[in-house]
Amino acid sequence: MDPSPEKPGVSATRTPLPSQRAQGLLSALLVDASPIDLRLVGRTLLHAALVGVGAGVVAVVFFAAIELLDRFFLSGLAGYRALRAAGESFFGEHGMGAFRPWLLMILPAFGGLASGLLTRLAPECRGGGGDAMIEAFHHHGGIIRRRVVWVKALASALTLGTGGAGGREGPTMQIGAAFGSFVAGTLKVSARERRLLMIAGVAAGMSAIFRTPLGAALLATEVLYRDDVESDALVPALLASVLSYSVFISVFGEATLFAHAPRYPFVPAHLPLYALLAIFVALCAIVFLKVMAFVKRTSARLPVPDWARPGVGGLALGLVAVPLLLLLAGRHVVPDGQGIGVLGGGYGAAQVAITGASWLPEGWQAVELLVALAAIKILAASLTIGTGGSAGDFAPSLAIGGLVGGAFGRIAALSIGDPRIDPGAFALVGMGTFYGGVAHVPLGSLVMVCELAGSYDLLVPLMLAEGIAFVALRDRSLYSAQVPTQRDSPAHPPGVLDVLGSLKVADVMIAGRPYVQFALATPVPEVLRLASDTGWQDVFPVLDGEGKMAGVITSDVVRLLATERDLEPLTLAADAMQPPVTVRPDDDLRKATEVLLAQGVREVPVVDEAGRIVGFLDESEVGRAYLDATAREERAA
Repeated sequence: MDPSPEKPGVSATRTPLPSQRAQGLLSALLVDASPIDLRLVGRTLLHAALVGVGAGVVAVVFFAAIELLDRFFLSGLAGYRALRAAGESFFGEHGMGAFRPWLLMILPAFGGLASGLLTRLAPECRGGGGDAMIEAFHHHGGIIRRRVVWVKALASALTLGTGGAGGREGPTMQIGAAFGSFVAGTLKVSARERRLLMIAGVAAGMSAIFRTPLGAALLATEVLYRDDVESDALVPALLASVLSYSVFISVFGEATLFAHAPRYPFVPAHLPLYALLAIFVALCAIVFLKVMAFVKRTSARLPVPDWARPGVGGLALGLVAVPLLLLLAGRHVVPDGQGIGVLGGGYGAAQVAITGASWLPEGWQAVELLVALAAIKILAASLTIGTGGSAGDFAPSLAIGGLVGGAFGRIAALSIGDPRIDPGAFALVGMGTFYGGVAHVPLGSLVMVCELAGSYDLLVPLMLAEGIAFVALRDRSLYSAQVPTQRDSPAHPPGVLDVLGSLKVADVMIAGRPYVQFALATPVPEVLRLASDTGWQDVFPVLDGEGKMAGVITSDVVRLLATERDLEPLTLAADAMQPPVTVRPDDDLRKATEVLLAQGVREVPVVDEAGRIVGFLDESEVGRAYLDATAREERAA
């Protein structure tokens, strides 16, 4: 068969084949699933560097303010000697006032009331700050009001400087995020870049206060989700984390937070003990979450304004902590006015669980005291944070986990009698496991604990315990604003296939348009004549005697037949057709798109359950449906 000039009535214009057009349009849509544009990386990293330096400076001022208020109120006025971790003192020794239990009892109430009044300017600053930060990322385009930077800093300094049972890291998480959002707003970057800079700010704040640059960056990208990671933010978070850490240690010096044994040798035989520890830690974490939720519900029912509730929580905290201090001092367990980690973040209590203390009793009495401190710390942190006090839940989580781990390690040593068991190792593993489980940040908390101790000796036990706790606490979370994965976050518009999978063929198919069809016995010359009369159709159904589709003839075949110089007069449509290509009205567009791409056609007939044609699905309608759906998603976000 020799090619011939263009036949009358059948166009042979050199245009892209329908298969090429279909592949081109749908492939163009699928490009939407590509990762972040590399052209933005350099600019984003420069902006992340600004966030890191700025957040480091803010962290220095924030930390100094807390320390100075602590000295003035707790040490100077109340004569309270806070229990601190080995690397937690930065300003050296200072004078202590006479111990005044009555004043210590009301100071947390004063701080809570003052911070509550201040947060009237920004109610999102109440509580730990983690949930508010996550909420801003997912639902507010990464936008946090500028006032949050100074309102959260002042409110948290007042809460913690007067004995509130919370930590510095949660507030710093929100402050850093607010600073990142401020930089993004000032530079007028896109919504996606603003979210990345917000996460860089979170990492920078955590890195500075905790002095854990790698762990902070990992945690900042993990804490947004229960089962996912914000991977695009990792490199900006790392850069911001390094720079803020450098700023902070330039002022306060480089040191790890906790003192610990010189080595923690890996003993494979102890792995079952660490697995059992993970289960105990998970149970204690559930108790913590339930107590916190109970305090929040009870606080919400108090007949006082929202801003006054932290004051009520502070008063309740004083009524719990001070009698306990007096009781232990009366029994000569601790010196008069000596803190035991109930007030403040509790790092000192965790340090005692790791290395012991001169006042910590031996044997089973030590176990009893550590367990009691863990229980009281759960209540104290809930009274502060659950009533809206501006204090973080990160430090209490580490303290409770350390106390539970230290108690477990001492129980194991006393019960088994293995001299290789070091309770301090179990305390450190308990710390990372507790927070990693309740916050769903196993990698971040694992690395942070190693950085806090300045040792990776416990990496394997931590990996085991973190994995068990992550599974055990899968349906529970310290942060209610977390979403399961990126697909569940408004911050990530659905990908092409996700959007198409949510739409049905019936929603976009073309019904009622006249179309060309052939019978099995239609002669090929008639096929060519009828095909040349349509301006839109590229797929021509071939019907059997019952009106059902027996096959299709594509425009590619029509073009080929049009070039044939000598056609047999008895050649029929049945000889030129190929197997039927169809979709159903209730099929989703993802499946229909796969049919279009696999067959290389521009449109496909839509048939009902009886196999009769009810319309056509065109690739242009698929593209239009996708664009309309994504536009709606963007407006909703």
